[in-house]
Amino acid sequence: MRALSLVCTLNSSPTPSSSQLLSDQVCAELGKLGVTTETVRVADHDVRPGIGVDMGEGDDWPRLRQKVLEADILVIATPIWLGHPSSICQRVLERLNAESSQTDEQGRPLLYGKAAAVAVVGNEDGAHKVSADVFQGLNDVGFSLAPGAVTYWVGEAQQGTDYRDLDGTPEAVADTTHTLAVNTVHLAHLLKENSYPAG
Repeated sequence: MRALSLVCTLNSSPTPSSSQLLSDQVCAELGKLGVTTETVRVADHDVRPGIGVDMGEGDDWPRLRQKVLEADILVIATPIWLGHPSSICQRVLERLNAESSQTDEQGRPLLYGKAAAVAVVGNEDGAHKVSADVFQGLNDVGFSLAPGAVTYWVGEAQQGTDYRDLDGTPEAVADTTHTLAVNTVHLAHLLKENSYPAG
Protein backbone atom coordinates (compact mmCIF):
# COMPACT_ATOMS: atom_id res chain seq x y z
CA MET A 1 0.00 0.00 0.00
CA ARG A 2 1.42 3.38 -1.03
CA ALA A 3 0.42 6.92 -0.11
CA LEU A 4 1.43 10.24 -1.61
CA SER A 5 1.00 13.49 0.30
CA LEU A 6 0.92 16.70 -1.74
CA VAL A 7 1.69 19.59 0.61
CA CYS A 8 0.14 22.77 -0.75
CA THR A 9 1.81 25.36 1.45
CA LEU A 10 2.68 28.57 -0.39
CA ASN A 11 6.25 28.30 0.93
CA SER A 12 8.94 26.34 -0.87
CA SER A 13 11.48 24.24 1.04
CA PRO A 14 13.17 24.60 3.45
CA THR A 15 10.82 27.21 4.94
CA PRO A 16 9.01 25.74 7.99
CA SER A 17 5.38 24.89 7.25
CA SER A 18 2.45 23.94 9.45
CA SER A 19 0.87 22.13 6.50
CA GLN A 20 4.05 20.09 6.15
CA LEU A 21 4.00 19.26 9.87
CA LEU A 22 0.40 18.00 9.80
CA SER A 23 1.14 16.07 6.60
CA ASP A 24 4.13 14.45 8.32
CA GLN A 25 1.89 13.42 11.21
CA VAL A 26 -0.66 11.89 8.83
CA CYS A 27 2.14 10.01 7.06
CA ALA A 28 3.48 8.76 10.40
CA GLU A 29 0.06 7.30 11.25
CA LEU A 30 -0.20 5.73 7.79
CA GLY A 31 3.28 4.27 8.27
CA LYS A 32 2.17 2.57 11.49
CA LEU A 33 -0.42 0.76 9.36
CA GLY A 34 2.18 -0.56 6.94
CA VAL A 35 1.73 2.10 4.27
CA THR A 36 4.78 3.38 2.39
CA THR A 37 4.55 7.16 2.19
CA GLU A 38 6.09 9.90 0.08
CA THR A 39 5.66 13.64 0.52
CA VAL A 40 5.98 16.31 -2.15
CA ARG A 41 5.90 20.03 -1.41
CA VAL A 42 4.21 21.30 -4.55
CA ALA A 43 5.74 24.80 -4.26
CA ASP A 44 9.14 23.21 -4.95
CA HIS A 45 7.94 22.30 -8.46
CA ASP A 46 6.84 24.25 -11.52
CA VAL A 47 3.23 23.11 -11.81
CA ARG A 48 1.76 25.10 -14.65
CA PRO A 49 -1.82 26.40 -14.62
CA GLY A 50 -4.33 24.50 -16.74
CA ILE A 51 -6.46 21.39 -16.82
CA GLY A 52 -4.25 19.25 -19.06
CA VAL A 53 -2.19 16.18 -18.23
CA ASP A 54 0.89 17.95 -19.64
CA MET A 55 1.05 21.71 -20.16
CA GLY A 56 4.27 21.59 -22.17
CA GLU A 57 7.96 22.23 -21.71
CA GLY A 58 8.99 22.94 -18.14
CA ASP A 59 5.77 21.64 -16.60
CA ASP A 60 6.57 19.45 -13.58
CA TRP A 61 3.04 18.10 -13.21
CA PRO A 62 3.55 14.98 -15.42
CA ARG A 63 6.13 13.67 -12.90
CA LEU A 64 3.86 14.42 -9.95
CA ARG A 65 0.91 12.93 -11.82
CA GLN A 66 2.81 9.67 -12.20
CA LYS A 67 3.31 9.58 -8.44
CA VAL A 68 -0.46 10.13 -7.97
CA LEU A 69 -1.23 7.25 -10.34
CA GLU A 70 1.19 4.92 -8.54
CA ALA A 71 -0.28 5.69 -5.09
CA ASP A 72 -3.26 3.94 -3.50
CA ILE A 73 -3.93 6.93 -1.21
CA LEU A 74 -3.61 10.65 -1.94
CA VAL A 75 -3.34 13.12 0.94
CA ILE A 76 -3.83 16.82 0.22
CA ALA A 77 -2.45 19.13 2.93
CA THR A 78 -3.39 22.79 2.64
CA PRO A 79 -3.42 25.95 4.69
CA ILE A 80 -6.48 28.20 4.87
CA TRP A 81 -6.01 31.52 3.09
CA LEU A 82 -8.86 34.04 2.97
CA GLY A 83 -11.26 31.26 3.91
CA HIS A 84 -10.21 29.02 1.01
CA PRO A 85 -7.67 26.29 0.24
CA SER A 86 -4.34 27.71 -0.92
CA SER A 87 -3.95 28.71 -4.57
CA ILE A 88 -1.48 25.81 -4.94
CA CYS A 89 -4.12 23.38 -3.66
CA GLN A 90 -6.60 24.78 -6.17
CA ARG A 91 -4.02 24.35 -8.94
CA VAL A 92 -3.48 20.70 -7.93
CA LEU A 93 -7.23 20.09 -8.11
CA GLU A 94 -7.38 21.77 -11.52
CA ARG A 95 -4.56 19.59 -12.82
CA LEU A 96 -6.24 16.48 -11.39
CA ASN A 97 -9.34 17.46 -13.34
CA ALA A 98 -7.59 16.25 -16.50
CA GLU A 99 -7.93 12.71 -15.14
CA SER A 100 -11.69 12.84 -15.73
CA SER A 101 -11.02 11.96 -19.36
CA GLN A 102 -8.33 9.32 -18.67
CA THR A 103 -9.77 5.81 -18.37
CA ASP A 104 -8.61 2.24 -17.84
CA GLU A 105 -9.24 -0.67 -20.21
CA GLN A 106 -12.76 -1.05 -18.78
CA GLY A 107 -13.64 2.61 -19.29
CA ARG A 108 -13.36 3.67 -15.65
CA PRO A 109 -11.57 6.91 -14.72
CA LEU A 110 -8.03 6.08 -13.56
CA LEU A 111 -8.60 7.49 -10.07
CA TYR A 112 -11.69 5.40 -9.27
CA GLY A 113 -9.72 2.80 -7.32
CA LYS A 114 -7.97 5.29 -5.04
CA ALA A 115 -8.74 6.77 -1.63
CA ALA A 116 -8.01 10.32 -0.54
CA ALA A 117 -7.77 12.33 2.66
CA VAL A 118 -7.26 15.98 3.58
CA ALA A 119 -5.23 17.87 6.20
CA VAL A 120 -5.99 21.55 6.89
CA VAL A 121 -4.26 24.18 9.03
CA GLY A 122 -5.03 27.84 9.64
CA ASN A 123 -5.30 30.63 12.15
CA GLU A 124 -9.01 31.28 11.71
CA ASP A 125 -12.05 29.03 11.56
CA GLY A 126 -12.75 27.59 8.13
CA ALA A 127 -11.41 24.03 8.19
CA HIS A 128 -14.84 22.54 7.46
CA LYS A 129 -15.38 24.84 4.49
CA VAL A 130 -11.91 24.18 3.09
CA SER A 131 -12.19 20.42 3.55
CA ALA A 132 -15.61 20.49 1.87
CA ASP A 133 -14.13 22.30 -1.13
CA VAL A 134 -11.24 19.85 -1.44
CA PHE A 135 -13.47 16.81 -0.79
CA GLN A 136 -15.76 17.83 -3.65
CA GLY A 137 -12.87 18.35 -6.04
CA LEU A 138 -11.29 15.01 -5.16
CA ASN A 139 -14.61 13.18 -5.47
CA ASP A 140 -15.36 14.85 -8.81
CA VAL A 141 -12.19 13.41 -10.35
CA GLY A 142 -12.76 9.91 -8.95
CA PHE A 143 -11.26 9.58 -5.48
CA SER A 144 -13.20 7.90 -2.67
CA LEU A 145 -13.25 9.35 0.84
CA ALA A 146 -13.63 7.36 4.04
CA PRO A 147 -15.59 8.57 7.06
CA GLY A 148 -13.43 11.04 8.98
CA ALA A 149 -11.12 11.65 6.02
CA VAL A 150 -9.95 15.04 7.31
CA THR A 151 -7.75 16.20 10.15
CA TYR A 152 -7.27 19.85 10.97
CA TRP A 153 -6.10 22.48 13.40
CA VAL A 154 -7.21 26.08 13.53
CA GLY A 155 -5.93 28.63 16.00
CA GLU A 156 -7.81 31.24 17.93
CA ALA A 157 -9.26 34.01 15.76
CA GLN A 158 -7.11 37.11 15.28
CA GLN A 159 -4.05 35.50 16.83
CA GLY A 160 -0.69 34.72 15.23
CA THR A 161 0.13 31.23 16.52
CA ASP A 162 0.89 28.63 13.84
CA TYR A 163 0.41 24.91 14.28
CA ARG A 164 4.16 24.39 14.11
CA ASP A 165 4.59 26.84 17.02
CA LEU A 166 2.65 24.67 19.47
CA ASP A 167 4.54 22.87 22.24
CA GLY A 168 2.96 19.58 21.18
CA THR A 169 0.17 18.07 19.14
CA PRO A 170 -3.24 18.61 20.75
CA GLU A 171 -4.83 15.29 21.74
CA ALA A 172 -7.92 15.97 19.61
CA VAL A 173 -5.77 16.51 16.52
CA ALA A 174 -3.73 13.38 17.19
CA ASP A 175 -6.88 11.30 17.65
CA THR A 176 -8.46 12.70 14.48
CA THR A 177 -5.28 12.08 12.48
CA HIS A 178 -5.20 8.47 13.71
CA THR A 179 -8.85 7.95 12.70
CA LEU A 180 -8.17 9.46 9.27
CA ALA A 181 -5.32 7.01 8.73
CA VAL A 182 -7.17 3.90 9.95
CA ASN A 183 -10.33 4.59 7.94
CA THR A 184 -8.50 5.67 4.78
CA VAL A 185 -6.23 2.62 4.77
CA HIS A 186 -9.26 0.38 5.32
CA LEU A 187 -11.03 1.95 2.34
CA ALA A 188 -7.92 1.77 0.16
CA HIS A 189 -7.62 -1.96 0.86
CA LEU A 190 -11.27 -2.49 -0.06
CA LEU A 191 -10.85 -0.58 -3.31
CA LYS A 192 -7.68 -2.46 -4.19
CA GLU A 193 -9.40 -5.80 -3.66
CA ASN A 194 -12.69 -4.88 -5.32
CA SER A 195 -12.82 -1.70 -7.39
CA TYR A 196 -15.95 -0.03 -8.71
CA PRO A 197 -17.74 -1.69 -11.63
CA ALA A 198 -17.30 -0.37 -15.15
CA GLY A 199 -20.07 1.98 -16.33
